Amino acid sequence: MIHKYKLAGYNIVIDVNSGAIHAVDDLTYDILDNIEPPFAPSCPENVLEKLQKFHRKEDIWTCYNEVTELYREKLLFSDEEVPEPEKTIPPLRALCLNISHDCNLRCDYCFAAGGSFGGDRMLMSPDTAERAVDFLIEKSGNIKNLEIYFFGGEPLINFKTMEATVRYARSKERECGKSFRFSVTTNGTLLDDEKTEFINRDMSGVVLSVDGRRETNDSMRVYACGGGTYDSIIPKYRKLLEGRGNSGYYIRGTFTKKNLDFSEDVFSLLDAGFKHISIEPVMKGVAAEYAVTELELPRVFREYDILLQRMIELEKSGQGFDFFHFDIDTDGMDCLRKKTRGCGCGNEYAAVTPSGDIYPCHQFIGDSEMCLGNINSGTLNDDIRKIFASADINTKKECRECWAKYFCSGGCNACNYHSCGDVKFTHKMSCLLMKKRIECAIVLKVFRAERQGKI
Repeated sequence: MIHKYKLAGYNIVIDVNSGAIHAVDDLTYDILDNIEPPFAPSCPENVLEKLQKFHRKEDIWTCYNEVTELYREKLLFSDEEVPEPEKTIPPLRALCLNISHDCNLRCDYCFAAGGSFGGDRMLMSPDTAERAVDFLIEKSGNIKNLEIYFFGGEPLINFKTMEATVRYARSKERECGKSFRFSVTTNGTLLDDEKTEFINRDMSGVVLSVDGRRETNDSMRVYACGGGTYDSIIPKYRKLLEGRGNSGYYIRGTFTKKNLDFSEDVFSLLDAGFKHISIEPVMKGVAAEYAVTELELPRVFREYDILLQRMIELEKSGQGFDFFHFDIDTDGMDCLRKKTRGCGCGNEYAAVTPSGDIYPCHQFIGDSEMCLGNINSGTLNDDIRKIFASADINTKKECRECWAKYFCSGGCNACNYHSCGDVKFTHKMSCLLMKKRIECAIVLKVFRAERQGKI
């Protein structure tokens, strides 16, 4: 299977099963429209006759031979698919600790119902967090490197528990032969010198929430008592990053139907001094007035094209930056092709609520049918985990014949479940968005390779 497309002046051909990516000329692109295995020893007469209207005969013969050589090398039309993975349940390697089911903001699009996740507003106690650390150690098997994500609501509301969790986990590392990595997602409003110093010292990763331009951000991200957040958080983010060396972070925003020109929000954040940026579409029911639906996708795709072109232009002038969704590892394609299950939700990864309930990820919290157990009782429902262990690109009908399957690994399980009622189905809109982003990401990768003289 191959996938070919034209974008930003490039002709791209992807060999799905080998992972090979080819930037080709017009003749190669055209000839691939007219041939497929098994290949004849020389270019078929009907193909030759058709292409001679646009290309020289000698060039067609040469190109045909080059294409067939790539086929013999299994870099085009490769049929070597990744073997179906075992349906075994892997050990845990990461926990998302929802240390706060409360928030000082009331963002209109919040999937977590203003931080409460549809339940009582509450905070995780240090004791529960420490039991979560012990639970992760117990369930991690032989895995040495473990990860803990602090999430909410707004996790800095419960800063004392965050501090206690890190301190306790560090105290267990040598004893248990484990190494912990910590990350936090914050809305930034509660950052002060103490919290900034702690994050820069102990958090390997930090996600900073802001939606872009002041008017965009303040139309959605508002305090519980009213009023936008932009002017209060941007100086705090800059100060945090000054002590961080401008690395190990992402600015994370959301775009809605109200700002379909979201590339302007990306470049506003770049102008504000941020180099690692993510802006994602709101995932809300179509009834919401600001929901991005399939009707808006042509406009969204055009915006990704605009973003890609401007990123290329900026890189030419030495002003490049990272856009999360255009960042893929094609160099490690052999490893990527083995990633058939996605993010590890419900298997290697789970989320814990303030009361100790365990869910496949934070987006499942509140869905009683998906509760995996409880930290306090030490239970973990392997019957539910098996559902996620069996949900891979081979068991998802839409994925099996999709060119992007080894890049997206079947999409977000939570999105699939909430939109389709089953993790083994895929959310159509998410798939379309993902494929567009991957196409842009590959073009950016090819451009960078050219600049570095690799191709």
